[in-house]
Formats: sequence, C-alpha cells, structure tokens
Amino acid sequence: MDHERIDRTTSQPPVRAEPPDPRRWKALALLGTAFFMVILDATIVLTAIPSMQEDLNFDVAGVQWVLTAYAVTFGGLMLFFGRVADLMGRRGVFLVGIVLFVLSSLLAGVAWTGGVLIVGRTLQGVSAAIMAPTALSMVVSIFQDPAERNKALGVWGGLGGIGATAGLLLGGLITSGLGWEWIFFINIPVGVVIFLLVPVLISESRERVAVRRFDVAGAVTITGSLVALIYAVINAPEVGWGSLSTITLFAVAAVLLVLFLIIEARSAAPLVPLRIFKLRTLVTGNVVILAVGLTVDGMLFPLTLYAQQVLGYSALEFGLTSAVMTVMSIVGAFAGQAAVTKLGLRPVAVPALLLIAVGTLLLISVSRDGTFFGDLFWGLLIFGPGMGAAFVTSQIAALDGVAEEEAGLAAGLVDTSFNIGSALGIAIVTSVAVSVAGGVSASDPLVALTEGLQSAFLVATVFAGLGLLAALFLPGKTPSPEETSAEAEYVSTQD
Repeated sequence: MDHERIDRTTSQPPVRAEPPDPRRWKALALLGTAFFMVILDATIVLTAIPSMQEDLNFDVAGVQWVLTAYAVTFGGLMLFFGRVADLMGRRGVFLVGIVLFVLSSLLAGVAWTGGVLIVGRTLQGVSAAIMAPTALSMVVSIFQDPAERNKALGVWGGLGGIGATAGLLLGGLITSGLGWEWIFFINIPVGVVIFLLVPVLISESRERVAVRRFDVAGAVTITGSLVALIYAVINAPEVGWGSLSTITLFAVAAVLLVLFLIIEARSAAPLVPLRIFKLRTLVTGNVVILAVGLTVDGMLFPLTLYAQQVLGYSALEFGLTSAVMTVMSIVGAFAGQAAVTKLGLRPVAVPALLLIAVGTLLLISVSRDGTFFGDLFWGLLIFGPGMGAAFVTSQIAALDGVAEEEAGLAAGLVDTSFNIGSALGIAIVTSVAVSVAGGVSASDPLVALTEGLQSAFLVATVFAGLGLLAALFLPGKTPSPEETSAEAEYVSTQD
C-alpha cells in the first residue's frame, strides 16, 4: 500500500507553489475576532445569570438553558455547517452566519421573557455553529505554509482560551455598568464591521467537486443524539438517574449515535467520512480538547455560583477577580504556541493538562466563609496558563495533516468536540452539585450549596485527569510538513 502511495504521488507533475496572500494576517485578525466573539458568548452570560434570574423570573433549571441551548446547538450543528462551507463556499456561508449572529444577539438583548431569551440563545448557537468551523477552515486554507499555519493555529487556540475566561471579566463589567442586555448588544456593531470587511480581505474558497451533496440524515441523527444525551444528564437530578425518562433518553441518544455511524459508513457524501479517524493526531487532539471543554466549563459554572452566591460578589467584583485567570491564559497561550514548534505536542500538552488538574484540585477546598486569596486565587493562577496552552496544542493537533479540501470538516470536528465537552461539563457538574447539596442537612443553605460546589470541582478535576491521560498519546515530536502532507493525501484517497 505504501508503494502505491509513493508511485501515485511521484508520478504527478510538480505543482507551482502559489505566493502567500498578502492579506493573510489581516484576515486572521478579522476571523479571529469573530471566533473570539463566539467563544466569548459561551461564557459572558455566566456573570449575568443572577441579573437575568431577577429580571425574567428564571428558576435555576430555566437559567441553565441560557447556557445549554447555546452549547447544544453550537456543538450539534458544527459538523454539518463545516461540511456545507467546504461545498458551497466558505466565505459566503460565513457571511450568512454573521447576519444570523447579529439578529439573534438583538433578539436576546431585547428579550422580554425567559422563553424569548432562550430562543435568542438557541439561534445564537446556530450562528456560532456556522461561523466557528467556517472561519477556522478559511484560516487553514489561507495559510498554506506549514510553519505559518502553526503560528496561525497557535493564535487561534490562544483566542479560544482567552475568550473562555475573558467572558467572565467583560460580563461583570458590562452587567454592572450597562445591564445584562448589553452582553448581547455589543455583538451587533462588531458583527456589522466583520460583515463589511470580509469581502475586502478574504477570497472565496470551496472544495472542488462535480456534485454537491449534503448529509442531512447524518446531521439530524448526531444532533438528536447529543441533545438527548445532554437533556438526560440535566434532568436526571430531578427525576432520578434510574427513572424511566432518564433511561429512555440515554437509550435514544445511543440508538441515534449508532444510526449516525451506519449512515456515515454507507453515505456517498458522509457528514464525517470515517476514514478521517485514521489520522491518529487528529483523533487524539479531539479527545484532548473534549476533555478541556468538560473541564473549563465544568469549573467555570460552579466558580460563578460560588463567587456570587456564597461569597456574595457582585458581577463586577467577580469579573475583576477572574482577571488573574484571563491574564495567565494569555501567557499560557503564547508560551504554548512557541513551545509546540520547538518541542512538539505531547511535551506541551501534558504539563498544560497537569496545570489544569492542579488548579481545579485546589478549588475543591472552597469554604462557606472563604476569601478570594484564601480559596480562589491560587487555583485560578495555576488553571489559567494550563488552559491557554492546552487550547493551543489541542487545536494544532486536531488540524495537523488535514487535507485542505476537508478543512471545514476538521474544523467542525474540533469545534464540536470542545463545545460538546462544554455542554456536558456544565450539565454533569450541575447535576452533581444539585444532588450533593440536596442531600446535605444544614441550617445554613449556603453550607449545603458549598458542599455541592466542592463536589462539582472534584468532578472537573476528574475531567482534567482524563485529558491528561489522552495527552500522553499525542506525538512527542511535531511531524515534518512532508510527513503530514503525505499522510493527509493518503488518508483522503481512502474510501
């Protein structure tokens, strides 16, 4: 088989390398801004939750859907829209996503009931599912030089880590100064500017195929499976883990997942060609970023509740105290980007996941009468750089060696892995916290809540441990451009 590959590749006439696009770094800045806003919107609502509850008469279960509706639609539809962008044209599909992003942000900002807000967040998730993989696939397409592409992906991964934590700081500042509605309104001018500049800085690109086919059945089954799984986890504390409804939802999720795999194996134009999983680095990178998603949001949600409901911080105070984590995530992202080029993936990913695990481990000891420096500071200080470096390494790994014509698919896959991890992380730690707090007999309800949140941080630590194990399977040395391009070409020819 290897001889066949060598013969095929060497028999082709040499291809003249195209000069790099002089607009590529400006395009990266523009697309990176869009990605930053998408990730920011996943966490910026955390500090605004108490204000939303008060203004819209939300209960805890209802307000959780403000987070989960975004995460589920975001994670469930990215594979489909990443593939649509490959076939229909990445720039055009991205512009559609920007328009929906602006309109859905306007709806969420003017929401007069909790139900309207959840609808707005659901549509925001759909727009994010269009924008994120499409933007990332355009970055992969624009940066043809492997060394420059690694730098661009390092910046991209860093933006993800920064956006995940900057939302806490910005959310606190905006909610306290202007009101929770403005965490959505700020998207509108940014989205309009991006929409106007995209045609100026980015050329259209798509996969060259004779017939364009869309795997609607695959998209429906995988989205349905993920929605059923997450809803089962969220609903279990109320109805019981062994209840008929919970078991039924888990069964539906499993059946739909099996159907999805059958559809993909038989489809002439699958949403996810199963052959792509022959790329070991891609698979491991996706597993690592799934664990990072589980851990990051699995830690941030109980952190928000602890700071604001137990310690009594305002949204502004909590946003400012979380700045230490945001700043350190920037440090970790830039240091991780430089280190991956010199040392490889595993030597960076393993220490990064170890820092995340230690950071969450320190948060398990939070107390009812805690303080910022006594209970939060050291955990956030250590967690931040680990998160930034982990984002960089897992993004680079998940896109390493992918053929250009499948950039949208690979981008959709890595973004899906992270966001499904985020959705499940929030759902699982919330379930654990509610279950544990409900079983605590204490005259002070905040004591019970604190014990529930301690359990949530413990679960997040377990997630980080799983990510650490996965990181051990990443290659110790970054493959050369020749090796990755040869592997991508070989895998892309296998049906």
